[in-house]
Parts: sequence; structure tokens; C-alpha cells
Amino acid sequence: MPRQRPAALDSPLTKRALKIMSRVNAFAYRATDGYVGGRLPAHSGAPDGIPVCLLTTRGRKTGRLRTAPLLYLSDPGSEGERVVVVASQGGMERHPLWFRNILAEPTVIVQTGGRMRRMRARVADDLERAELWPRLVELYPDYADYQSWTDRVIPVVICEAAARPAA
Repeated sequence: MPRQRPAALDSPLTKRALKIMSRVNAFAYRATDGYVGGRLPAHSGAPDGIPVCLLTTRGRKTGRLRTAPLLYLSDPGSEGERVVVVASQGGMERHPLWFRNILAEPTVIVQTGGRMRRMRARVADDLERAELWPRLVELYPDYADYQSWTDRVIPVVICEAAARPAA
């Protein structure tokens, strides 16, 4: 039985504050190439903080570009560096909007520091998730709490280099 998600996280005031903070974070991140807003201050034993990326998706209904600051894990893959993010939404029962956007259009833009890359996002399969989840919880232990607060399996999303068109 999952533990109860704190009710304060679902208040309209908290939701509005998080939305505003995300917009301010994205603005500061872009303006400083991640110098400001590029790391979540450490509270989990990561002395330098936890890295933050900007994930830009195309809205599945509006077609407008939407940007979300997200914690990420840099993961070397066979085709180059991968950026791994978690669709936790703080353990809410529904997936975050950015996750639903990538299901409709997997081409995304990922900014890590001053580096912007067009990437292709996909949901990790069960084996990949089993390998990545412990590393993600080590990076940010709150993910374990978020998973305990919901019945849904929190998706792990892998962003990889977008395929280049043939010449």
C-alpha cells in the first residue's frame, strides 16, 4: 500500500507557485547557460547539487513549444550520451504534461548548461528502467517517495541523439 502523498502538495497555491518557479528557473537557466538554475541544491548527499536540464516539447494540443526544468542523469549509451529524466510529477496520479507531449511527438530539445541538442525521447523499457531506477533514486532519493505515493509506475524517459537524415 503506497504511503499518502502530502495534501499540501496538491493545493492550488502550491501548484501555482511551482509553475511560477519553473518559469523563473527556465528563464534564468537560458539567460546564464545553466549557471543559475542548473543545479538543485543538495539535500541528498550530492555536494554540488543535482543537475537540471531544460526539456522542450511540442504541446500535443496547442503545437506550442513548452519547456520544463527537470533533474537529469547523464548516461553514456552505445550511440553517445543520453539524458535520462523521470516523469514523476511529485508522485501525482497523472503523468506530467511534458510526458504526454513526448508520447505524441518524441522530438525534443534538451539543454544542459549552454549545450542545446535536438534529441528523441522514448520511455525506457522494463529492463532499462530496472537498471536506471536505482541510479535515479541514488541521484535524488525523493523519487522513491514519489513512487510510493502513486499506483502508477513512474516512467523513466531516455533522450538520445536524434537520427540524422541520410545524405
